[in-house]
Amino acid sequence: MSPEMPVLSFPRSARVRTSAEYARVFDTARRTAAPMLALHWAAGGEGARLGLAVSRKVDKHAVGRNRIKRTLRDVFRHLRGQLPGGDYVLVARPAAGSASSEQLRAAFHGLLVRAGALPPPGADGTMRPAPVPPPSSLSTPNALTG
Repeated sequence: MSPEMPVLSFPRSARVRTSAEYARVFDTARRTAAPMLALHWAAGGEGARLGLAVSRKVDKHAVGRNRIKRTLRDVFRHLRGQLPGGDYVLVARPAAGSASSEQLRAAFHGLLVRAGALPPPGADGTMRPAPVPPPSSLSTPNALTG
């Protein structure tokens, strides 16, 4: 690994682990859903922590369930520094079983934006450039009048 690349770890302190922690999140969290995933976000705490729930209803094969979890953990590792503290529990829905990794990444990112955990794309505080007006017909010579 090169020295300029940040270490993107997923330590135990960044995981929702016990059934009591999951129960607390499911009971108290705000919920945002999409066709592939549901996000339960209980704000507060020192850092962002991730919990995943991927059942056999999503994919009957462990390989498929593990692919979904691996993809979602990777997205979380990259975004963890930008997220406000709290517990984020993702529940995969059956549509996630047939989704590509890119679709899962986009769905997770979209849920974080909808929940207010991430700013919407392009909301960096700068104004959009003004559209260029079409050329005025008054300033150009008319071909018919010569």
